[in-house]
Amino acid sequence: MTGALFTLTFAVAAPFWALMILLPNRPVTARIIGSPLIVAPVLVIYAALVLPALGTVLPAVTSPTLDGVRDLLGTPDGAAAAWAHLVGFDLFAGRWAWLDSRQRGVPALVMAPVLLLTILLGPVGLGGYLALRTRWVRQPVPTAAGPQRLP
Repeated sequence: MTGALFTLTFAVAAPFWALMILLPNRPVTARIIGSPLIVAPVLVIYAALVLPALGTVLPAVTSPTLDGVRDLLGTPDGAAAAWAHLVGFDLFAGRWAWLDSRQRGVPALVMAPVLLLTILLGPVGLGGYLALRTRWVRQPVPTAAGPQRLP
């Protein structure tokens, strides 16, 4: 079961990455990626892996030691849970960067490699976007009452 959940983890996240990278300007992408619930399938997998082992996981994360974390992650269940943890947070960070880039008018061709870096090396992609985003000014979000000024 652990192997299947490990494989399923990225499979449930991949369609959202594909939308952000391959179809960034489509209304369906904005509608789907606009929901933070896109990470829910990965969170369910993470919970299925971690909750049954909470007695082992809690001591390792509340008083972490290098040996304790190594021992936890050195098991199939620990590695699969860590993978779900990474995929979930990377997707959430990628979603935030994608949404922010839309508000700033960052070109999709600029964002595609940033999102790929976020998939592969999470914090490197996020750091790249944080550095990159300073080149574009955030645009006001139009409302029914008309455009608003941001502070």
